Amino acid sequence: MTPRVDAHHHVWDLTVRDQPWTAGLPALRRSFDLAELEPALRGAGIDATVLVQTVDLPEETPEFLAIAEAHPVVAGVVGWVDLTAPDVADQLAAAAAAPGGRHLVGIRHGAQSEPDPRWLCRPDVRRGLAAVADAGLVYDLLVIPGQLPAAVDTVRALPGLRFVLDHAGKPRIAEGSREPWSADILALAVHDNVAVKLSGLVTEADHGGWKPADIRPYAEHVLAAFGPGRTMFGSDWPVCLLAADYPGVVELARDQTAALSPAEQAAVFGGTAARWYGLDLS
Repeated sequence: MTPRVDAHHHVWDLTVRDQPWTAGLPALRRSFDLAELEPALRGAGIDATVLVQTVDLPEETPEFLAIAEAHPVVAGVVGWVDLTAPDVADQLAAAAAAPGGRHLVGIRHGAQSEPDPRWLCRPDVRRGLAAVADAGLVYDLLVIPGQLPAAVDTVRALPGLRFVLDHAGKPRIAEGSREPWSADILALAVHDNVAVKLSGLVTEADHGGWKPADIRPYAEHVLAAFGPGRTMFGSDWPVCLLAADYPGVVELARDQTAALSPAEQAAVFGGTAARWYGLDLS
């Protein structure tokens, strides 16, 4: 049986460092640790997780690697390095050599907050992304819809780097908007070096009154574009708590994938993440 993987969740401790992006979000303005998440994982039959960076600071990555080393349920870590730094390759090597470094599977930067919608296309960023590829790591794309054209260009320019589009590119579900997001998703999916996370969609919907039917067209479009072999489930816990609890997010994903075959569902709920990130689930 294919292990079930939650390919996207976070933890943070506000006594260690602030998470400025949570300001104005009372439900998230506290610390969240793995001990709080683990009962929900067991209840949902999730065997392993990928822990993903939250802030663009180097100190967080070794902390996450230590968590992965101490907790077998964390099979992989997506960390952060300064992609624009001249020594980015050395930074990546140092992270891999740190305690727990064997769990480093990817890198992410909060490109969604960059004022330049073409940030991913900058020469210094592209040089850093090439170093990520040379290190054998994945790059997680955290972008908003207006940045998807730059993501398409970047994926095309770096065929040797594996990418993962987080949260399906954050479509504006609450507004009922489908274009140009829909066309950009198709343009991105043409390139076989990019996969997508079926994650974060509840928080793009109406937090107080979303229904599965509101989200289903977006999930179906992603699945049709990428196929189950390049689509992976992620909870985006605890951010998902703005709109749904952990069981609710898992149930939504089951609803979104109900028409798939058992083998296809197994890919979305674990196989794709394990293969794309190279997770050791033994």
